[in-house]
Amino acid sequence: MANVLVIAEARAGDLRKVALEAVTAARTLAAQSGGGDVHVLLAGGAGIGAKADALAQHGADKVLVLEHDGFALNNPEALTATIAQQLQGGAYAYGVFSATSHGRDLSARVAARLGVGLAPDLTGFAVEGSAVVGQHPINNGKVVATLALSGAPALLSVRPAAFQPVPDARPLAIQAISSAVDPSASRVKVVELKQGNTDKIDLGDAPVVVAGGRGLKAAEHFKLCDDLAEAFGNAAVGATRAVTDDGWRPHSDQIGQTGRNVSPDLYIAVGISGAIQHLAGMRTSRTIVAINKDKDAPIFKIADYGIVGDVFDVMPALTAAVKAAKAS
Repeated sequence: MANVLVIAEARAGDLRKVALEAVTAARTLAAQSGGGDVHVLLAGGAGIGAKADALAQHGADKVLVLEHDGFALNNPEALTATIAQQLQGGAYAYGVFSATSHGRDLSARVAARLGVGLAPDLTGFAVEGSAVVGQHPINNGKVVATLALSGAPALLSVRPAAFQPVPDARPLAIQAISSAVDPSASRVKVVELKQGNTDKIDLGDAPVVVAGGRGLKAAEHFKLCDDLAEAFGNAAVGATRAVTDDGWRPHSDQIGQTGRNVSPDLYIAVGISGAIQHLAGMRTSRTIVAINKDKDAPIFKIADYGIVGDVFDVMPALTAAVKAAKAS
């Protein structure tokens, strides 16, 4: 049996979907290791403990709640010290992070502080003997490296959406903990959190992503993507780097090697040729639909379904079909 500590990611007092994904991954890790417990460290400002029940509903045996105004915004130094302290004192064999920008930062800091190994950005793993063997995409996703991690605690981060949250209700057990160091003494202080349009679903959390490229020809034609996303109701709109560099969409919408990594249930690529840099950010999507008038576009090589046609003809018809299907 091997216990697992999960670092739950929260933002502005809300639990992120990646936190539930990490708990599901940890539950799998514990089961493969002989049935250990899954504990979750949840840090934030006042009231963050109210989010503990969602973690218990997805498999957390215990939630370690750290409520302090010093953690209302990101405090990487104090949080690193606290995580390291918990891992050292809690007989944990594994520590699980989300491979977001926040999780990548924290996991590297904790690994360096403890002097242990870190397997980052895994899309899958299995326990083999005393080692965790994980799959880590490299070279823009063209190659999947196999990483073997041994020693304790072994740290790993899981790619967002690589594990879908699975309900696995446990009795809610909360343990209040304190910071290992004074949060106000941190050398780096985060003084403000700026978020984009919070009325729209985040790209990383959306089960459906409609992404547009240069094939839309102008910024105003992104309304075709917005209309389709609205028709789905649970979709977010993304874009290629070329589009964001031209100012058609904000850089927060960029998907690809230098943008966001997404793995939705459905990815619709609209007027996107399929440059390798873009594919690196979305090729793990479960179902990929490509719309492009060039039948030889590279995007079709990884698409599950391809529509060869003019996006200005296809998109309105597709939006109407989605609306009709939902209405029925």
